[in-house]
Amino acid sequence: MPLSIGIVGLGSFGSSFVRLFNGHPGVDRIALCDREPDRVRRFAGEPTLQGKFHSRDTFSSLDAICAADLDAIALFTQPWLHAPQAIQVMESGKHVYSAVPIVSLPDGDEILDWCDKLVDIRKRTGKHYMLGETTCYRPQAMYCRRRAAEGAFGHFTYAEGEYFHDFDSPFSNLIKVRESRLNSAAGAEWKERSRQYVERGVRGGPMHYPTHSTSGPISVMKAHAVKVSCFGYHDPNGHEYFGGEFSNETALFQMSNGSSMRIAEHRQIGRRNNEIFRIFGSDAGFAENSWHTKSDATQLTVDEMRDPLPPEVATAYSAGREGDIYGGHGGSHAYLVHEFVSAVSENRHPLINVWEAVRYMAAGVVAHKSALGDGELLNVPDWGDAP
Repeated sequence: MPLSIGIVGLGSFGSSFVRLFNGHPGVDRIALCDREPDRVRRFAGEPTLQGKFHSRDTFSSLDAICAADLDAIALFTQPWLHAPQAIQVMESGKHVYSAVPIVSLPDGDEILDWCDKLVDIRKRTGKHYMLGETTCYRPQAMYCRRRAAEGAFGHFTYAEGEYFHDFDSPFSNLIKVRESRLNSAAGAEWKERSRQYVERGVRGGPMHYPTHSTSGPISVMKAHAVKVSCFGYHDPNGHEYFGGEFSNETALFQMSNGSSMRIAEHRQIGRRNNEIFRIFGSDAGFAENSWHTKSDATQLTVDEMRDPLPPEVATAYSAGREGDIYGGHGGSHAYLVHEFVSAVSENRHPLINVWEAVRYMAAGVVAHKSALGDGELLNVPDWGDAP
């Protein structure tokens, strides 16, 4: 049965998903919601949306769209709002897709509490939750999951995940991203709320947004973090962007399958942005778009690594578009939309269900706690597998 989906948050990121949800053959109706009226009006008159969108399906608040007769809601709001809003959506009787991260807050205990609440509400309502972690649908991750399913790695022994994104990168300047987020109604509210954390002396760090680096190895190995020791690096020049927090954090994890995993979340590093993982087993491994055995290495193309989209989905996405149909973040956007729509339609757990998502998040939260304790070895909580 085709789905009706509301899209909440039509900023630069959320806007890139509107046409994908609208174009998916499993969706027959879309609704649009944003606190900034101009953003809604920008899409409301777009000819390509008219087949599935009606002007009556425009909303200016989450409360209003949660009261509408929709099957699901996709959240592309500010990161500190994600978890409470996802819970509100599920409590309203709708399935929810949430952009990453699960939630972004300075207090790690608060983040873990939201993880606990999300698992609980998923159990109580039966409504599907999917985290839109882009790394899981990069071609490299899709390829490695296929090889893992074949047993080609042998026993997993070691993995690495890293997200190198310098704070003043010319390709995606995090200072400007922050300014843009704060220059909104939600941003003004966050400015006031964030002062409370500063007054308490609570500061986060890069590991509070770890999912780009943790999700690749965890989704491929199907193993979760058990213990972690992490160290942080402070900017010696004290740039105000970091606010006294660590600019870089590097962690070593013991995994539930006996392997080790190194995760690097760096926001001050003299190189081009890089989001990558490497995975090795007793028989073979994957690194830098190459499949490695003990005797040779095979370089892979993007098309070789990428899973094919169902023909009807690829055809629908191609309609009226020239060139790449897959969207941003390594072509992951199209796959994220398809996975959510198909999982809800088939009433199955999406790949990045809530039990999987909290594993990506908790690993980083506890790593940051370890860094604050000068590398103290800590246990990482786990909520189990999807039932």
